[in-house]
Amino acid sequence: MPRPPATRALLASALSATALLATAGCSVDDEPRPRWFSASASATGASPAVEQPAGSGAVLTEAQARAALVTEADLGEPWAPTRGARTWRDGLLKATTEDRDCQRLLDTLYTEEPFGTPKGPQATSALDDGDTDAQLHYRVTAHPPAAVDRTLDWMKSLPGRCGRFTAATTRGGIQGVEVGDLPLPPVGDARQALRVTLAGETEEGELTYLTVDLAAVRVGEETITLTNAGLDEVYAEVTQQAVQLGAQRLAEIRKQGRAQI
Repeated sequence: MPRPPATRALLASALSATALLATAGCSVDDEPRPRWFSASASATGASPAVEQPAGSGAVLTEAQARAALVTEADLGEPWAPTRGARTWRDGLLKATTEDRDCQRLLDTLYTEEPFGTPKGPQATSALDDGDTDAQLHYRVTAHPPAAVDRTLDWMKSLPGRCGRFTAATTRGGIQGVEVGDLPLPPVGDARQALRVTLAGETEEGELTYLTVDLAAVRVGEETITLTNAGLDEVYAEVTQQAVQLGAQRLAEIRKQGRAQI
């Protein structure tokens, strides 16, 4: 059943995906549209790269990091707080391959920490899509900007280095892995996103097809990391618009400095 317009909430009305992708200079027209998506929705266009105030190097407080999260209130129905980690996390993402960069990617998809252990305050939201059973994890953390930018450059290289490879799960299954770029709106100071698909079968011979979007954006001293994954439909528009909304929110909170929330 189509998702009613009343459930679109802030995220769906923030901008049209058509305008967002045109601004990004890319297209995912071959991707299925989410049921709340409407190409005729009013478009405000993607925002330009966020400018940080001079000397705004202070790391956010924990309360500010929490306030910068994207939550179920932004996504609207059918998104809700998570009921727990999906079984495919251990069953499919715990895997090994021979290439060092490809292995690092698999490890990153499992740990959801492309930049390593955060330094300082952090905040996380975890949400489930009740219709497709997709799961979205959203994190705001602090890392040295130079180190973040190096990791983003590494992510950018992966479609060329690890475009297609095979990986063995801890249970002995073989996954065919494909890695491609996922366009993002031009928000934050630096950004990169990937769409990774893992195709294989269970021990019982059932076919599996896992899609994982991995997106990261640096906004000043803070970093947004998002994964949107599932065995059914995983909508690129959700990933893109969550990044757009989250980067704008984080930039506004950064402007407040260390003011108490």
